Amino acid sequence: MKLFGKRSDGSKAANSNFVAEDIELVDAVSEEIEEDNSSEQVYTCSDCGVTISLSEIKKNLYVCPKCGKHAKISARRRISGVADPGTFRKIKTNIPFRNPLNYPDYAEKINGLKTKTGLDEGLLAGVCEIEGHKAVVAVMASEFLMGSMGIAVGEMVTKAFEAAEKLELPIIIFTASGGARMQEGILSLMQMAKTSAAVQKFTDNGGLYISVLTHPTTGGVSASFATLADITIAEPGALIGFAGPRVIEQTIGQKLPAGFQRAEYLEEHGFVDKIVSRLEMRDTLAQILRLHEKRRKSWLR
Repeated sequence: MKLFGKRSDGSKAANSNFVAEDIELVDAVSEEIEEDNSSEQVYTCSDCGVTISLSEIKKNLYVCPKCGKHAKISARRRISGVADPGTFRKIKTNIPFRNPLNYPDYAEKINGLKTKTGLDEGLLAGVCEIEGHKAVVAVMASEFLMGSMGIAVGEMVTKAFEAAEKLELPIIIFTASGGARMQEGILSLMQMAKTSAAVQKFTDNGGLYISVLTHPTTGGVSASFATLADITIAEPGALIGFAGPRVIEQTIGQKLPAGFQRAEYLEEHGFVDKIVSRLEMRDTLAQILRLHEKRRKSWLR
């Protein structure tokens, strides 16, 4: 991996700037996290049943202090837990809504989710700093149709890789998805090839891609860009796979091993490089960026 040394056409890369002419960065979504609608001011862990205050679980990034259960968090909250305060700026995409199958009530559902979440679609991508190290960071939003990948999400992932290449920055993608979006049929499945091609082009030109697999990462996302990274990290207990365990068992007529498709099982079998707690994710990513930044700068001289 040459980390933006000589490109595939033989030309030497120029020193990177924080902006490029054809990449528009806009003010980020507010880092002030959306208010919880629940009138309850306590949080109950779904695994161990411990009850703690909402303020405490928020400060702990929704990781149970007793059993370590990692609850789902929003894309905004994820960015807030990783990026240096005030540094995240969203990559502007302006991707029009499409309903190729004229799926009933699809437009209304998407518009409702945009209003509810404040997101343009099921992915939030931008440029930020992590302990002073610049990177493109994209987060799949489980609160937006379970982070499912349709035409818009596929295009946003592709544009994130294109931005990272033009800015000569590493890219980090947090995945959380139920897979391809059924409302868009075969066109959603085609995003697997599109995003995989974007990864390959980025890698061929020396880019560093870090994938962080969170719960759940399944279907077409796990079968494409989520598992094609140079470095693959997973959160503890994350479900990672293509089809669900019950579907596989029914198909092959066999009982699967304990913990099959969980992050720990995949790490043991070499599919994941390291399992990192959400509480240590920022420090771990900063360390990776710091180590590779030294090598990247040596290539750019």
